[in-house]
Amino acid sequence: MGSRFGLEIRAATGADAPGLAELMSAAGHPVPAHDLADRLDALRYSHGTALLALEWGPPSGMIVLHWYPALEEASPIAQVTMLLVGPDDRRRGIGRMLLKAASQTARMAGCSTLQLLASAHQPDLVGFCGATGFVEAAGCFVRPLRKKG
Repeated sequence: MGSRFGLEIRAATGADAPGLAELMSAAGHPVPAHDLADRLDALRYSHGTALLALEWGPPSGMIVLHWYPALEEASPIAQVTMLLVGPDDRRRGIGRMLLKAASQTARMAGCSTLQLLASAHQPDLVGFCGATGFVEAAGCFVRPLRKKG
């Protein structure tokens, strides 16, 4: 996808599973690396993707995106089901860069709306949603991917 100051954002593959398993475990989502590798490979062949932010060591962050058709929308809806940034890598713009890359991927998939799942027990993520243009709606946060007009 791109890089900025040594940070690369790209699609995750099964080979990235060990580092992503550590990131997920640190965030309270433990998944064995071998299971995660299979899930990442399956995601690549469905309506979704996992993007990772990578510098010179283990992954700094990850965003998981799915898209699906909806009866109430003419275009598919993209949904961020996971956004993680390592504790030592927060407040450096990594989450915003991951969100930008996911938005670009969703637009390329024909989506016009982006949803981000966040619960009230994730106050940092809720604050991030507000700061990045999302509005609260029906148990998630939503923002358009294309300018109205």
